Amino acid sequence: MKNYLYRWGIILLVVGMALPVVAGEPEEVVDLREPIYRVTKQESRARDTALAPARKSHPLDAALKMARAALAKSQANVNDYTAIFVKRERISGKLGEEQYMLTKIRNEKRNGDQIEQPFSVYLKFLRPGSIKGREVIYVRGSNNDKLIAHEGGWKGKFTPSLYLDPHGSLAMLGQRYPITDMGIENLCLKLIERGLRDRRLGMCQVTSQPAKINNRNATRIEVIHPVLKPSLDFHVARIFVDDEYGYPVRYEAYDWPRAADGKLTLDDLIEEITYVRLKFNSGLTDLDFDPANPKYNME
Repeated sequence: MKNYLYRWGIILLVVGMALPVVAGEPEEVVDLREPIYRVTKQESRARDTALAPARKSHPLDAALKMARAALAKSQANVNDYTAIFVKRERISGKLGEEQYMLTKIRNEKRNGDQIEQPFSVYLKFLRPGSIKGREVIYVRGSNNDKLIAHEGGWKGKFTPSLYLDPHGSLAMLGQRYPITDMGIENLCLKLIERGLRDRRLGMCQVTSQPAKINNRNATRIEVIHPVLKPSLDFHVARIFVDDEYGYPVRYEAYDWPRAADGKLTLDDLIEEITYVRLKFNSGLTDLDFDPANPKYNME
């Protein structure tokens, strides 16, 4: 009977991922909107000067320095955090709906070679309606390094929790990145990795200017590859660094524009992610990443 339910659970999970979005906004997020950001032109020249490397070497050097500093600061000071994570991604050429998730993350903490706190993620999908209520837990090294997923809504009433390879085809269905890449520290690592690669590939244009993310002061760093090359992932990337926190909280990337006037539109958007309502060092415990948590619906 258990195997029967598990097989049906996989079928319903796949069907749930493929269902169209249900109109309407969930009760839990009636005050959530698409992350709002504005760019202020004033003082942009001063910000560019502040970001400019001391020596003339490469335009990406200042952005790389900022990413390294953010990573080091998080590793030294942040044990855990909660946020609303918003993402929109292009999969197989199609731009998907925005997804909103209540997010809890514990950063990995080491004492030499000993892992004292494993990287841990809890997600509860808030919208769109077709996946509302879905819960996912991943704790690196636990459960044979598999994530645990449970559907919300009517599907969750008929299916058990599923243990999935985070890099497997089912867990990756409709996703550009695995859950193992979640979090601000992983975003910093990706920015450093891509920055170093692009630095080796040649020149690019880098500018910065003041911006706001949901009324929080930020700095927008824009990286432009003016010449199309097969080895490049994007034409334009924008990184928004929260001025108070010092961490990147939004990333967006665009392909080379399709419009005749060269202007970027949603048709060119590859991906965008945003962390809003960040709360650091909330004191998350093992229970926050335990499917037996009575506040969760992961029977």
